[in-house]
Amino acid sequence: MIDAETICRDISKRLNIPEKSILIASTGVIGTPLPMERVQWGLEDLSRETARTGIEDVARAIMTTDKFPKVSSRMIKTGRTEAILSGVAKGAGMISPDMATMLCFLLTDLAIEKKALKRALKEATERTFNLITVDGDMSTNDTILIMANGAAGNRPLTENSSGYKKFRETLFDLTDEFSRMIVRDGEGATRLIIIRLRGARNYPDAKKAAFSVAKSPLVKTAIYGRDANWGRIMAALGYSGALVREDSVDISINGINLVRGGLGRGKDVAASETLRHNNEVTIDINLNIGTGVERVYTCDLTEEYIRINAAYRT
Repeated sequence: MIDAETICRDISKRLNIPEKSILIASTGVIGTPLPMERVQWGLEDLSRETARTGIEDVARAIMTTDKFPKVSSRMIKTGRTEAILSGVAKGAGMISPDMATMLCFLLTDLAIEKKALKRALKEATERTFNLITVDGDMSTNDTILIMANGAAGNRPLTENSSGYKKFRETLFDLTDEFSRMIVRDGEGATRLIIIRLRGARNYPDAKKAAFSVAKSPLVKTAIYGRDANWGRIMAALGYSGALVREDSVDISINGINLVRGGLGRGKDVAASETLRHNNEVTIDINLNIGTGVERVYTCDLTEEYIRINAAYRT
């Protein structure tokens, strides 16, 4: 805490902005203090370079085990006002909902009331970043924040404004793109996996069942091995804690129906062939019990993930 407060004071002085306007975020080895000498040297350099850098530089600066910088923007038109929503993110490992080694910073020049902005961000986060998993592991460090400076000159949006719905949709679209980027860039990953579950008893059951499949090491390694082993999916549904009637379950991979009413249809080889030629895999599951629906993004699990994390400090 002392180090964090020291950094905020230093930035406040160097950039001549209020200390309360500085938001600090970090990821790193848990329990290891920040290398303050290097941080303070970096801040000295930052104060000279700020005017000559852009959002792409920020995306690169926060990379750790990421393989590529994550940056994107959207245009938003509300009435006669044209505005921009931009962002950067980082994350590739220790990714699971609630606490992930993830940072995401979003910026807009729209004017929007704090209550409306907070609601939109919370809703977008619940529907995107909180529906991804790389390895099912959580971290002590994650942050998502959004800043709106009002420079576009519009009347501040409220939850009842005509342009608020458009803003929420655009924010969801951007955070959904970032969540897919993070999963696609999962440590050692070669495949983005989209799990679409429907027909659950209710929403909580849909979320439980989808995440159970998404977090299963056996499902993830099967996808890496280009093996449409639907039995592993069925097993993950069974232990998910959701209500499942095995003789009602339908499962498809990349549009090929492997299971109907809980029974295999003899199409494993055809489905496995699609896994060899696509770096995006869609698993559709219908429990055929109720109306619960959810979608979760995950990735495959490879030897490279083990190598990266075994050598993380050595």
